[in-house]
Amino acid sequence: MTPLHPAIAAVTDAIRVRSHRTRGDYLARIRSAAAARDGNGGAKRQKLGCANLAHSFAACAADDKQTAFGTSAANIAIVTAYNDMLSAHQPYEGFPEIIRSAARRLGAMAQVAGGVPAMCDGVTQGEAGMELSLFSRDVIALSTAVALSHQAFDAALYLGICDKIVPGLVIGALSFGHLPAIFVPSGPMTSGLPNDVKAQVRRDYAAGKVDRAALLASESKSYHGPGTCTFYGTANTNQMLMEIMGLHLPGASFVTPNTPLRQRLTEAAVEQVLNLAVAGDSFLPMGELLDERAFVNGLVGLSATGGSTNLTLHFVAMAAAAGIILTWEDFAEVAAVTPLLTRVYPNGKADVNGFHAAGGMGFVIDQLLEAGLLDGTARTVWGKSLSDYRAEPFLIEGRLEWRVIKPKSLDDGILRPASNPFQATGGLGLLRGNLGRAIVKTSAVVAESQSVTAEARVFSSQEEVQEAFTAGDLNRDVVVVVRFQGPRANGMPELHNLMPPLGVLQERGFKVALVTDGRLSGASGKVLSALHVTPEASPDSPLARLRDGDWLRVCGRSGRLDILTGGTVHAEAMKEADFMARPAATPELASHQIGVGRELFKVFRANASAADQGATLFDFG
Repeated sequence: MTPLHPAIAAVTDAIRVRSHRTRGDYLARIRSAAAARDGNGGAKRQKLGCANLAHSFAACAADDKQTAFGTSAANIAIVTAYNDMLSAHQPYEGFPEIIRSAARRLGAMAQVAGGVPAMCDGVTQGEAGMELSLFSRDVIALSTAVALSHQAFDAALYLGICDKIVPGLVIGALSFGHLPAIFVPSGPMTSGLPNDVKAQVRRDYAAGKVDRAALLASESKSYHGPGTCTFYGTANTNQMLMEIMGLHLPGASFVTPNTPLRQRLTEAAVEQVLNLAVAGDSFLPMGELLDERAFVNGLVGLSATGGSTNLTLHFVAMAAAAGIILTWEDFAEVAAVTPLLTRVYPNGKADVNGFHAAGGMGFVIDQLLEAGLLDGTARTVWGKSLSDYRAEPFLIEGRLEWRVIKPKSLDDGILRPASNPFQATGGLGLLRGNLGRAIVKTSAVVAESQSVTAEARVFSSQEEVQEAFTAGDLNRDVVVVVRFQGPRANGMPELHNLMPPLGVLQERGFKVALVTDGRLSGASGKVLSALHVTPEASPDSPLARLRDGDWLRVCGRSGRLDILTGGTVHAEAMKEADFMARPAATPELASHQIGVGRELFKVFRANASAADQGATLFDFG
């Protein structure tokens, strides 16, 4: 095994040291919960009162009732994010019966413990519902805890795939981290209209070159069937992370829905989670598996694949639920030594099906292990080392088998080896300066666009930006500032509607950058964007003091985010005392805090942590 890269080892050690108390407290709690299992290794349900126990299997099939009377038969909790509005979650409709049938064949049982909400950011983009999106993650975590609170289970299978759903399930599952668990994906939809063609139609619509009918026709050809959207946004970044962190079966992430291989992988997850639930050496609770090594492996995967910026929020919150303290500096330090191995839209033309066909996760994991960038000693649900994740699953005469992939990319326009990457460093970076700290995604930004110094235009919504664009007021070098979009202001919505007009400006030859305390997610692409600015705009923050005409520098190469002293590209950063002496702008937020259920989330807005703390309601301190 290749020795671990010194920088990766140093990040892992630093996380371990700073998390010593919180991780220790967490492990003590889940080990105490695991010790409460009965002497045969069964769930705490065997210690429930008879009436309690009878309630738990009253509606089960007769065979399952007989199984439930036993003292050693395992019971698997199914926590599902099924609904038939989300294309990625519609395939989960039939998964519970697949899981129950597989469990029965193995002498066990499975029950749907509960459902969690799953909203589609693609439907709510630019709408009021988007202001609930980020907070839905914490609602999902709470719903997961409610589902498992009956304490009637030996293990759990989690059915979820999209943006906030997987992070929410992980956070909730870690509260029951004494249970072995596997995450079961549904897979990506088959390829439709190429992503670069779709993106061009969006820009043409923003520029008034095509009508709404043409836009809708394009979008419908792109999003056309069951499965995740095929671009490499937050949903597919989640799947990469679940695999590289060892919570999926090897090669399970990007197998399309409603295929024999997809069903066999789901059945295999049942068999394997039962293996992990057996008392003895194979017993592996999820909270033990997700340690510092697993999270650093996730950071490496995020950088190597140019993943979604949303994970800079979610990953911090997920780790905290396991007692592990991550910082944005950890992201930056890992990205500085991790090469970019993939080009998948919006970082390239290919979709995730092309990525999977070119070698996919097996190739990425192989290359990162060989480069010493992944810790191969990290535990996985497969029960073996991460080295076994170099394999790809196949159905051979109806039997599920894993074959070790060839250490070669089948398309070097999509996947490259660590020895010849697309760029030497990862796709995510950290900006610092007198405006605060921000995340930048550089993997899709061409070199000449990775540093912009220009006058600011300051807005309080993406609708205002669109109006200024339509009026021709942005036809120049410009840093567009969209503030009062943070978690405490309006729930930190994604601002996808900004990308088409800003992309048009860049195509016209202008230098363009975006600065915002909101989010862009996997949609962040070729326009240089300082995202999740922290502190968010508020009466005591720098962002609230910006004015039209201020000169700003956004530099992905040097990692700077500054307001400058004068109207020149070469000016120095303004002194903080002078800047903070300015009066702060006062936002109009009342219209963002009522309607479409937003009034119910007042407690979330009031108590959300800062973006670099995960923008979460929870305090795991």
